[in-house]
Amino acid sequence: MPLALLALAVVAFGIGTTEFVSMGLLPQIADGVGVSVPQAGNLVSAYALGVVVGAPLLTGLGAKIPHKRLLLLLAGLFVVGNVASAVAPGFGTLFAARVLAGLPHGALFGVGAVVASRLVAPERAARAVSTMFLGLTVANIVGVPAGTALGQQFGWRSAYLAVAVIGLVALASLARLVPHQPRAEGAGIRHELKAMGNRHIAIGLATAVVGFGGCFAVYSYLVPMLTEVTGMASSSTTLVLALYGVGMTLGTLLAGPMTDRALRPTLYGGLAVMAVVLFAFYFAVQHTVTALVCVLLIGAMGSFITTPVQMLLMAKAEQAPTMAAASNHSAFNLANAGGAWLGGLVISAGWGWASPALVGASLAAVGLGLAVVGGVMDGGRGPKERGERSTVVAGAGADAGSAPGVGAQVAEAERAG
Repeated sequence: MPLALLALAVVAFGIGTTEFVSMGLLPQIADGVGVSVPQAGNLVSAYALGVVVGAPLLTGLGAKIPHKRLLLLLAGLFVVGNVASAVAPGFGTLFAARVLAGLPHGALFGVGAVVASRLVAPERAARAVSTMFLGLTVANIVGVPAGTALGQQFGWRSAYLAVAVIGLVALASLARLVPHQPRAEGAGIRHELKAMGNRHIAIGLATAVVGFGGCFAVYSYLVPMLTEVTGMASSSTTLVLALYGVGMTLGTLLAGPMTDRALRPTLYGGLAVMAVVLFAFYFAVQHTVTALVCVLLIGAMGSFITTPVQMLLMAKAEQAPTMAAASNHSAFNLANAGGAWLGGLVISAGWGWASPALVGASLAAVGLGLAVVGGVMDGGRGPKERGERSTVVAGAGADAGSAPGVGAQVAEAERAG
């Protein structure tokens, strides 16, 4: 495994920690800046807003900047955003700081995914991308609980400062380990936007928004579902969320090699299993053991489909995959907001605390339908989608001045498809 993938995983670890650590510190933050807990909850939305806006904006502005330099600039902005969060004197400035911290999120993942896919042979591209995503899943097991405990013990500002330190470590790792990857001649925002302007990208992003919305419809209300329906003690919910993170890690580990072997079947299977598990959770949540098994599986399937969606979008964007890869993370955050909103609607309508599971199953099923529509639009491409992966790595030759032998590998992969 190239050491550069470790640097990218550290970036993902920092992003995952800062994205979710606020949720566990809302009471402390509310007290610290003099607002109510629901008002403090808007800080989570502020970060998501930064992701949705920043992914296409910063990727477009950096379209001519070599990938390594762009990664360093984005990581620097990530550090600044978290330091600003730690020193914000009031709620308004903290809200703005969380938007700032979220701005580089999608672009970092997008550029990082393209860089990761170009560090390895074509047949291992998805495994490389999933290795980077492991940093995000480990953050849910280690980073978020540790950051929450730190913030509760030493004040919420210490959690953001700790994330800033992680960002500095990531910055140093990127500078030391990631190789130079110059942009292709003629690269620019028009080139990226032109690559985005096809129906395959649109259907892929729609699949991400709707399919992932199913996962977030349940995740957003997981704690009250387990305490109100399952009857678990609130003190045990931290361990349950860690279990969800373990599931995410397992799903990411499985997704890489399976996506390399068969991209679309992996995507179809992940969405189908997610729909079934979410539907089963509506009944399983009544009992502790079955509820915990489903929590593990929901976490696994949520992260499992991340890699094939990411690789599919990068492939369909052909020679300019960075904007598509970054926009995928805008789609994830729209899914987060939409899934949480729909889950809240059915709870408010009196359908019960378990009802978001039915919403989630429905959204996952619709996401599967959209994915199948995308496959039909391809006109019967081969099940392994090798030609698509080759297109992504072929871009590496154009952008990075690939070493002798890479072109032959790409051609061989295309013939195999």
